[in-house]
Formats: sequence, structure tokens, C-alpha cells
Amino acid sequence: MGIHNFRIADFDIQIIFRETSVNGMHLLNSFEPFRIKDASKNLFFRLTVDDTLRPIPKERRQRIRAFDTGNGDTIVDRVDDGSYQYIIKDINGADCCMLQGNKDFSECRCALNGNRNMRTFGLNNALMLIFAFAGAHKKTLLIHASLVRNNGYGYAFIAKSGTGKSTQVSMWLRYIPGCDLMNDDNPIVRIIDGETWIYGSPWSGKTPCYRNIKARLGAITRIDRATTNSVEKPNPIAAFASLLPSCSSMKWDSDIYNGVCDTITKIVEAGRIFTLHCLPNQEAAEICYETVTKR
Repeated sequence: MGIHNFRIADFDIQIIFRETSVNGMHLLNSFEPFRIKDASKNLFFRLTVDDTLRPIPKERRQRIRAFDTGNGDTIVDRVDDGSYQYIIKDINGADCCMLQGNKDFSECRCALNGNRNMRTFGLNNALMLIFAFAGAHKKTLLIHASLVRNNGYGYAFIAKSGTGKSTQVSMWLRYIPGCDLMNDDNPIVRIIDGETWIYGSPWSGKTPCYRNIKARLGAITRIDRATTNSVEKPNPIAAFASLLPSCSSMKWDSDIYNGVCDTITKIVEAGRIFTLHCLPNQEAAEICYETVTKR
């Protein structure tokens, strides 16, 4: 049995591998920068990986829905005690992971299936789900965004896939002095004592950027392709609507969904949500930088 401790976004988590012949930390290379020797007693969550785990009996669970993550379907069942069971499939429709979590996702178990790539995919997606849903109770969001740091502040860019998040960040890195990449797909936002922080994470999409760093949140900017470059600050309702789709959530669980919405509302109230209408060029980066970095 292998026990491993990590600190992600200043939360301590623990991953236990019941048997290590096919499962183990070789499936989670991106977690190494977040490793700690000893976790605190107040764990954010614990995940036990045990391939002998069996499905919860059908009579105890109800199918909620199957949703497409963009990389495969995930099937969600709610259990009669308020807990959940997920089946995580890859893009080919193969079952990679069965995840079971209690209502607040503080204690979870999963069984993996298939070859190394399938197990890596299933385990990473299970951990992302757990982190997002456990975080909903702690003013924490896992957002789909690209994140750059400048002058001690983190600037996140959100958009539909393929719309230009990474492109805008690359323009900042190229043309704005003093920038570095914090994460290119799934940064973490936390509100701590009224202050909003943004963190690197072990999940960064196709760009291997797994940095255990944090910064004060400077702004979250939605990318909107246009024929000219301009920046606007949307009204609170529009700002909320622009951020919500980028946050991992479960609309069918009122406690989790309300927690996510409450955290988004607090970020919106801080007035740091923008929309960038832009071309993928240097001028767009410079106009955006000049606007969103103003205090």
C-alpha cells in the first residue's frame, strides 16, 4: 500500500494506492511539484485507489445524467444516502475509472481499468472532479482558463475551447515584460479572509505547466474574437454569466451548485471581470494589459 500527501491551493489531500502493481504515482507525474511529507489532520479530501471496488447496487442509485467532458463521457449516479458514483470514460468510450464519493467528497474511492494511458486519464479526471466538488463547500473554484502572472497578480483568460485563451496568454508572455505562465487549463481560485487568490494546479491540459505557486487575482477576462481590439467591463449579471460556464459544478446538487454560485458572486462583486474583444495580435495584449491591471 502506498500513501502519498500533497498540498494543492493550500489544501492538504491524500491519495492511497491499495495495490501498486499497475497503480501508483507513475500515473500522476504532474502531482510531484505538490508533494509534501506529512499532511495535516484536516484533510481536504482522501482518495483511495482500489481496483477491487465494486459498483454500488443498482437499486440504491439513480441515474442523474451522462455528460460529455470533451474528452469522453462521464456517467453520474446519485446514491440513496446522498453520495455519488461516477463512471469516467475516455474519448473512445472505454471505462477508465469508477469513482465513489460521499456527499461532500471528503472521502472517495475509485477503481481504475485498462492500460496505463486509460488509468492515468481516469485517475486525473477523478481527482479533478473531487477537487472541484469538494471545493464548492470552501469558496474554491476549479476553472477552465489559461493563467499568466505579472507583478504578483494572476490574470486568467476564459473562453470556449479554441477561441484563444492560450493565444492571448502567449501574447502576454511575448510582449508584456515580467510575465510567466502559471497554468494553461485548470487553475484554482480561492477566497480566503475576503481576499481572492489564484493558484497553479496539477492539471494543465496539453501544456505541461504544473507549478505549485499562487498570486492575488488580478482579473478574469473572457476572450471574444472580433475585428478590432477593445476591453469592456460587463455588468454584474453578464459578468456572472460569463464566468459560470468555466467553473466545474453539478447543477443537480443544490449544495454544490449554490456554493459555486456564491463564490462566483463574490468574485463579481470585486469588479475584476472583463471582456476582451480582440484579434490574436500584440495590440490586443497591450490594450488588455493596460485596462485589467489598473487598480
